[in-house]
Amino acid sequence: MRDTRKRNRHVSVWLNDAELDHLRRQAVAAGLGMDPFLRSLILGVELRPRPPDTYAALLRELSAIGNNINQIAHTVNAQKYAADSQVDRAVALVQRAWRLVKDSF
Repeated sequence: MRDTRKRNRHVSVWLNDAELDHLRRQAVAAGLGMDPFLRSLILGVELRPRPPDTYAALLRELSAIGNNINQIAHTVNAQKYAADSQVDRAVALVQRAWRLVKDSF
């Protein structure tokens, strides 16, 4: 019978409880199991913690805010004039974006 495994070499390493706990936490933070986490480290992949679950929603909201600000800027450029209400709206959108980013971390 032929072995069809892509990885046919096994490596063992001894760790104390603290080292094993640290390895597990690092793998979870990266969103990987321990085996894929260790393989990535061996291959020199720059691992970063997995973004929070709210990250995608935050990006969508920031994109909508950016689109709103672009619409305001387009109107102001066409009119060659910015009403106080337009400036206030843009400032409010930037402040909202800042709060969203600050509250997500």
